[in-house]
Amino acid sequence: MSSVPTPSAPTAPPGRPAAPRRPVPRSRGLALAVLTTGMLTNILDGSIVTVSMPAIQGDLGLSPAGLSWVVNAYLIAFGALLLPAGRLGDLIGRKRVFLAGTAVFTAASVAAGAAGSPAVLIAARFLQGVGSAMAAAVSLGILVTLFTDPAERARALAVFAFTGAAGASIGQVLGGVLTDTLGWHWIFLINLPIGLAVLGLAVPALPADRGLGPRAGADVLGAGLVTAGLVLGIHTAVQAGTHGWVSTHTLGFGALSVALLVAFVLRQAGARTPLLPLRILRSRGVAGANLVQVLMVAALYSFQVLVALYLQKVLGYGAAETGLAMLPAAVMIGAVSLGASARLVARFGERTVLLAGLTLLVGVLGLLARVPVHANYLVDLFPVMLLAAGFGLALPALTALGMAEAGEDDAGLVSGLFNTTQQVGMALGVAVLSTLASSRTDGLLAAGAGRAEALTGGYRLAFAVGAGLLLAALALAAGVLRRPGRSDVPSGRGARTR
Repeated sequence: MSSVPTPSAPTAPPGRPAAPRRPVPRSRGLALAVLTTGMLTNILDGSIVTVSMPAIQGDLGLSPAGLSWVVNAYLIAFGALLLPAGRLGDLIGRKRVFLAGTAVFTAASVAAGAAGSPAVLIAARFLQGVGSAMAAAVSLGILVTLFTDPAERARALAVFAFTGAAGASIGQVLGGVLTDTLGWHWIFLINLPIGLAVLGLAVPALPADRGLGPRAGADVLGAGLVTAGLVLGIHTAVQAGTHGWVSTHTLGFGALSVALLVAFVLRQAGARTPLLPLRILRSRGVAGANLVQVLMVAALYSFQVLVALYLQKVLGYGAAETGLAMLPAAVMIGAVSLGASARLVARFGERTVLLAGLTLLVGVLGLLARVPVHANYLVDLFPVMLLAAGFGLALPALTALGMAEAGEDDAGLVSGLFNTTQQVGMALGVAVLSTLASSRTDGLLAAGAGRAEALTGGYRLAFAVGAGLLLAALALAAGVLRRPGRSDVPSGRGARTR
């Protein structure tokens, strides 16, 4: 079955007929609103917990290790299930998977909000991750097959990327306000009316698709291998700070994770109906964009999370104050994503806009690496929030490059892969940067430094390493990524025909 091309370049190359457009429903604007609201809810839920952690710990009596699982349970389920969920959408229909995932997420949110014990809360967070993975894995696949016109797709991707770029900052604002006014339970219960609204609108708004059908191939063994490998890998990464990088726990689980993922790759090479056709990874656009995303997201964990911790633990901000202090970054990201990004992409191309965005982000973490102990917000932090506009440039362009080679049959799979690497990058950021910050802080405390000075020293180191990761992403993007339409993706089902 040949796939319908999904072009990204503004015009067809000379001598080549324009790609045919798929019929799309008139309610594409409503469909985009549904998809972005669903994604925003997922992103918010990943960050809204951050500023509510002290209240949750005090109310439920969680230990520090138990408190970390309020975040990790969601992260592990979300990151590990994205790839199988994306393929499931290709087989049985992306709309069905989106609806099912949204329903699971909404029900789990109610359970989390009503939780009266740590065990119930952690279990509910895991189920939230399952539902989020199902919905997020197919969202991009629905979007790129819904918007086939290059200019319309650029605008739609900019809107979609805004939800990911600004969602974390918005979540911190909302989480702080809800925690201070209504209590931490409401950071989860607020998902109920939002989830019901998304479900009610998604049924008529999203295009119906039957999928390829289960007979097209469900690699159950491959799904089991990659899910187990990612679960162990993300678990190992987020727990490395607790157990140590060279501990028996970290090395043992890390080796087992690598072995499972290698077995998955070998399985894909020989499977009749692979979960992840390896030809997809031979595309410079797909492979390069996903590698750049791992580095970028890992680096920006330090901005999204460590800045919030710096504001609270060093400068003494409250939960709501912290969220408001981060708000200018969300505003700038939104303004650039929704306003300038699509126009700049149309004029200069995705690759150029990506490189410009990454350059601004290097400046963000470079400035943070010099943040003082007694900072003045307007002088030391507000300019950083403005430069965060680079995220509004980088993420839409990177998303377009990552999805440019996705044919209709593989759109859900490539969408799942792109979201999976985002979670892998986040897990690496949690593991590497938080561990470096903690180790540096402990060393400074042992040397006699004050607590505020030691914490600031740890955060500075994490910001500096994050800037290095962004420089690596910038070099990789400059050397590997090309304009859509010039990639060397192999031919095959779901790939572009050259």
